[in-house]
Amino acid sequence: MTLKLVILCSASLLPLLAAGQAAAQSTPENSPSAQESPEAADATANDDIVVTGVRASIVGALKVRRESTQIVDSIVSEDVGKLPDNNVIEALQRVTGVQVTNRTGGEAAGISIRGLPDALTTLNGRNIFTAAGQAFALQDISANLVKQIDVYKTRSADQIETGLAGQVDVATRRPFDFDGFAISGLVRGIYNEQADTYNPNAALLISNRWETGIGDIGLLVNGSYSRTKFRDMTVTAGAFVPFATLTPPAGSGLAPFERIFPGPDNINWTPGLDRGLSTAPGSTLTVNGVTTPYYLSRDAIFSSDLYGKRERPSANIAMQWAPNSSSVYTAEIFYSGFRGQTFNSLQFSFVDFWANAQAPTLYNGTNIVKSRVANSVYGFNSGDYNRTKTDNFVYALNGKWDLGAQGKIVGDVAYQTSKVDTSFIAMRTDRVANQITADFNAGGGIPSYHFDNDALLADPSVWNVAQLYDNANRDKGSALTGTLEGYYTWDQGFIRQVKAGLRYDDRKASTAVRTQDAGAPLVATNLAGLPAGAQFTNSGFFDGRSDSPSSWVLANGYWLNDNADMVRRLYGLKTSDQLSLQRVFDIDEITMSAYALVDGEISIFGRPLKLQAGVRYVNVDTDYNFFDRYNGGAKTSVSRGSDRFLPSFTARYEFTNKLRARFNYGETLRRPNFTDINPNYSLTGDLTNVGYGSGTAGTATLNPTHSRNFDLALEWYFDRDSAITATAFRREVNGLVVPLTVREYIPNNGIVAGATDYFAITRPVNASDGVLKGIELGLTYFPHYLPGPLDGLGFVGSVTVLDSKQNIPLSDAAGNIVGQSSSAFFGVSDLSYNATLAYERGPVSARLSYVWRKEFLANNEARLFANPIGVWRNPEKSLDLQLTYKVSDRFGLTFDAVNLTKSVQQTYYKFDDVGGPDQFNLGTTLLSRTFAIGARYTFH
Repeated sequence: MTLKLVILCSASLLPLLAAGQAAAQSTPENSPSAQESPEAADATANDDIVVTGVRASIVGALKVRRESTQIVDSIVSEDVGKLPDNNVIEALQRVTGVQVTNRTGGEAAGISIRGLPDALTTLNGRNIFTAAGQAFALQDISANLVKQIDVYKTRSADQIETGLAGQVDVATRRPFDFDGFAISGLVRGIYNEQADTYNPNAALLISNRWETGIGDIGLLVNGSYSRTKFRDMTVTAGAFVPFATLTPPAGSGLAPFERIFPGPDNINWTPGLDRGLSTAPGSTLTVNGVTTPYYLSRDAIFSSDLYGKRERPSANIAMQWAPNSSSVYTAEIFYSGFRGQTFNSLQFSFVDFWANAQAPTLYNGTNIVKSRVANSVYGFNSGDYNRTKTDNFVYALNGKWDLGAQGKIVGDVAYQTSKVDTSFIAMRTDRVANQITADFNAGGGIPSYHFDNDALLADPSVWNVAQLYDNANRDKGSALTGTLEGYYTWDQGFIRQVKAGLRYDDRKASTAVRTQDAGAPLVATNLAGLPAGAQFTNSGFFDGRSDSPSSWVLANGYWLNDNADMVRRLYGLKTSDQLSLQRVFDIDEITMSAYALVDGEISIFGRPLKLQAGVRYVNVDTDYNFFDRYNGGAKTSVSRGSDRFLPSFTARYEFTNKLRARFNYGETLRRPNFTDINPNYSLTGDLTNVGYGSGTAGTATLNPTHSRNFDLALEWYFDRDSAITATAFRREVNGLVVPLTVREYIPNNGIVAGATDYFAITRPVNASDGVLKGIELGLTYFPHYLPGPLDGLGFVGSVTVLDSKQNIPLSDAAGNIVGQSSSAFFGVSDLSYNATLAYERGPVSARLSYVWRKEFLANNEARLFANPIGVWRNPEKSLDLQLTYKVSDRFGLTFDAVNLTKSVQQTYYKFDDVGGPDQFNLGTTLLSRTFAIGARYTFH
């Protein structure tokens, strides 16, 4: 068959599709263990249909999914440099079962697969990571470098064992992908409406191959650069705390509407209860031995106006050499970088003072305050500047040798390094305002507030220079990895393939930090007394969509960064020539694994049943060195080891040529984050006057989380470019890591702001088990009967339904587990879907895509307040449009629009049936709408 894959409708919008070059086995085509699939070749050999464009991509991709052993959904670049998204995360959002989060900053920046966030990230089959983390920041890979992306929902023994969610493999291009010389260029201009900025995106690929006296030689160079200036605006109603009513009982010692603090040892009330304090009207607390009715009101209200810029340079260089027809050698270098800076203009006011108390407005049938007036309120503005620099390098050498026509040996050696440097400096200015009037939900979850004189917010003379925060981090990671794998196949008999391999990985990671804070400058001054350039006044906050102040003055974050030493001297702090980073941890982890995998085939009722069974053995030895920066850098060393056998089994049966079923069982691991095993403290003082500070610490004895995974799929390929698929799955997860909070006495801790000796310390523990189950439904349909201009119209869509439950331990202040509750998994939406209308006719192609996910539990609030502890996200959605006009076979023009409906990101408090987006609203962030115009040129 001849397939002319002119893919003008990107498969990034076509869930359920797999790459046309992908093999019919479980490992990625570009992985060190990849091999050609004679089965896939046979599948197309007798297909006489010749199609082009969108239908060609559908025919090839659906055929690969149909023939593959594992459940694999893929994204395929239309052509060189033609993946129509900014980065890998954005491309993945339309894949079945993939849910995208964190859409701030003008892009999508996080994914989960079937509700789980910890996918194994690989590049050309090799495990990659960012610095001291366990996964790679996929948003740092430009879509311009990508050939295809494979999302593996099921796992087999020949795949790396980590990642409960699955595996995301990103394949870059190599010179032997082309017959000869190839060149491709891309330029785009992207307009960010919210930031009112124009941003460049450019890429260039050059590749060639030559026949020489020593065999075929190919060289490819591919580079990409993008820059984005963005603006995120958020308005937030603070957490709940209890207040006395306007008529507190005698003996309580409370004034009208006075805030009720927890008191020593939480004698008055206990912060951080799962469901929070009761919201029933007339609810009471015991204060000074007196039964005291209370209101629940927010302690603060604040606005964040964040300005950011990021740059992403990236490149890959690949050289291939085939000295003969039975061997290929590949050497490649991959680089991705990130340069980011953000300036957060924060305007924060407490709403918890009770001078000359006035009657609040309550929500009907509750004791929850909807709106109130507060007098003599303390507030602060904070100019926060953060800078990040990331550099990732991967160096690899791969060799493939044929064992006749039936087998292959693959060897691969890779070395990678990753370093992230961050710095943060922030100056606060504060004042006491005469009065603030706040409505904590004025409509749609958006609060409203005003001061008695909003104009003073922009007057630098009323703002006193207050605290300074100055810190930095450096995270580094490296890995030396070697693999050796081989397989042999048979055309007849029950056993069709035997495959085995070894993998050695030496991973190192380290983190170092520095922190210095000061309570006030040595010479007291107001903001107007600082040098020229130290002030910044924003404008147009929240685009008029909130009834709140739109402008305020504060310390200029850019000036703080540029004049950091002058500012440090103002506070009597160390300057840059005196500063040094303190080590937090050094880790050396060696992983050795081996696997064996057998494929078999039998006939049942005249139809083939294909079987695959395997086992993977993993041995991990880890040496940890931890350094306590609150105790003179005291060193603690820990060594741990573990091993495990992980079986896998897959069965695939063809009921007919068009109807198939497959079953998979596999076991996977989630290793603890290195930061989660660091037992040393990170502390924050008592900034909200609850009587103690907060902090985190790791647990050196954390074990890997283990999951037993079941998948059952039914697929009906009712036409050459159309299919319906359904997959039911279940994940039984043991040893989930959940937070446990303990009150601890930590004197001489060096905390300046909010000084205290008592802290609520939260540590991760393997104290939860859970079950995640669900169904994925997918439809790809390109009808052949549409008349005239409608010919070329198609639809691709999917629906994912999830259900999750895990136990959560309940503890007392001493950390004793006193009970159990249950919760959904974090980040899991019960329902999500995506739908794409695709059209191609003549030189024009278009895609209109809509993605939506139901509300979900995002995280748990710090256990310091009286609201339900769960922080939920409202439903999230995005409507995107992509247009391409093909001027010639080599040149095309593009137009893209993202978030056409200007959707927002919102959070609220909820635990079980307590809470919700109306009375328990939290924050609302405006998400950017972007428009892009571009041009592409391709010759190969």
